[in-house]
Amino acid sequence: MEASSDQLRTLAAVVEHGTFERAAAALHLTPSAVSQRIKSLEELSGRILVRRSKPVQATPAGAVLVRLARQVALLEAEAAAELEGDETDGVTAPTSIPLVVNADSLATWVLPALATLPGSVFDIALDDQEHTIGRLRDGTAMAAIGSDHEPVQGCTVSALGAMRYRPLASPAFVERWCSDGWDARVAAVAPMLVYDRKDALQDRYLARFAPGARPPRQYVPASTEFLGAAALGLGWGMIPDLQARPLLDDGRLVVLDKGGAVDVPLYWQQWSLQSAALGAVAAAIARAAATALRPV
Repeated sequence: MEASSDQLRTLAAVVEHGTFERAAAALHLTPSAVSQRIKSLEELSGRILVRRSKPVQATPAGAVLVRLARQVALLEAEAAAELEGDETDGVTAPTSIPLVVNADSLATWVLPALATLPGSVFDIALDDQEHTIGRLRDGTAMAAIGSDHEPVQGCTVSALGAMRYRPLASPAFVERWCSDGWDARVAAVAPMLVYDRKDALQDRYLARFAPGARPPRQYVPASTEFLGAAALGLGWGMIPDLQARPLLDDGRLVVLDKGGAVDVPLYWQQWSLQSAALGAVAAAIARAAATALRPV
């Protein structure tokens, strides 16, 4: 198959922007031209590449070509940067890297790592650590931090370390719900903080501590606000040591169960691609993880 870079770029734009019209605006084309490019690419590949839904979604075959489109774009950008650097004393536009990261890592140790890479800019998507690899499969991310140690097809994987989570709550929560002690009976009725419907960390803890417990849930879909909700007494939750340490030190949070720590291993997955920019990101993430995370 001899797809042109224009066809691949158009497919990636349609999937990224969700409609043919928005993709056309981003590419400075007419919607008709975008549609024709996608149709030609589908004829060339012999497969349907996108579902004409709202938003437009890549089919499995389309996801393969979206990934190829982003790989080509990255290599083209790096080559252009090298050529421009020869003529502009090294002053070139940064390379854009789409990443997917779990919220707690982003809120604690990932941003300082990325800040050491002034030659790159990042399109960061958030997802639960157990669901980040979906964006690698559909081609919308070049790399991901998550808990899946099995490499996605076309990717490599390496261990970063583990984040330790503990069941924490505010002193006011303890006074109201478990002044006589935290036990399975209390855990079955006391409000529980949950990040979103994908977040199973609290349930994992309860499966061991209070099997069958189904406490009321408070959904707080942001890492910093989740921590704040616990400090305000809205519920108990599994919070990483990296994030909770200052609040534990000053007494705004307390540990409910000293034996209730849960270690969540994290892995770095990235495209199997010889890219200087992607390699620099991987190295920066590995250095930061070695300091911030527990050994796996």
